[in-house]
Amino acid sequence: MTRTIRLTPDEVQHFVDVTTKCDFDIDIFYNRYTVDAKSFLGVYGLDFTKPLTVSYDGYNEALEKMLKEYAIAC
Repeated sequence: MTRTIRLTPDEVQHFVDVTTKCDFDIDIFYNRYTVDAKSFLGVYGLDFTKPLTVSYDGYNEALEKMLKEYAIAC
């Protein structure tokens, strides 16, 4: 499943906290840059002026709620 979101630097810690509690892989990417969504430094190094795509294969209620909060219209 993929979702398109926007993050600010202030939201990175919350994003990583939620993703680390998931027992499945989660990637976040834009263009050709892909990082592990559970890595604070990896996520923080992304360009926050661009829409980011989150890719994952699992379900976690807290993750779904957070992604809805950060979602952008495509």
